[in-house]
Amino acid sequence: MSYTRCIPVEFNHCDPAGIVFYPRYFEMTNSVVENFFAAEVGHSFARMMAEGQGVPAARLETDFHAPSRLGDRLEFTLAVTRIGGASVGLTLTARCAQELRITAHLTLVWVEAGRPAAWPEALRSRLAAHLERVVP
Repeated sequence: MSYTRCIPVEFNHCDPAGIVFYPRYFEMTNSVVENFFAAEVGHSFARMMAEGQGVPAARLETDFHAPSRLGDRLEFTLAVTRIGGASVGLTLTARCAQELRITAHLTLVWVEAGRPAAWPEALRSRLAAHLERVVP
């Protein structure tokens, strides 16, 4: 089961040419992941920080398929593709009116007290509910 979130392209996302400046996609991607953890995994980033936990990125690979412009509405879809002992693989896509704009593959690591740790069972089971086989 995938998770979706719409992000409108705003002026602050764009370069002088009026297209999304590529680092802004990483901010959008992080926003989707943060909202996914709060809404679907039941463990917000605010809670993680307060409890000395986190999910830093260990890997991020992104393909940019087409430019996005000011005023576009990007529909992000997040799928859990792999759950390891301390890591999770995610694939995010962003589309505008069915046109693929970006594909991002992320590996996040569950961290407690600054060290990788095994996923707590409650979080693992909620992540597993979103596990999908993503066709490249």
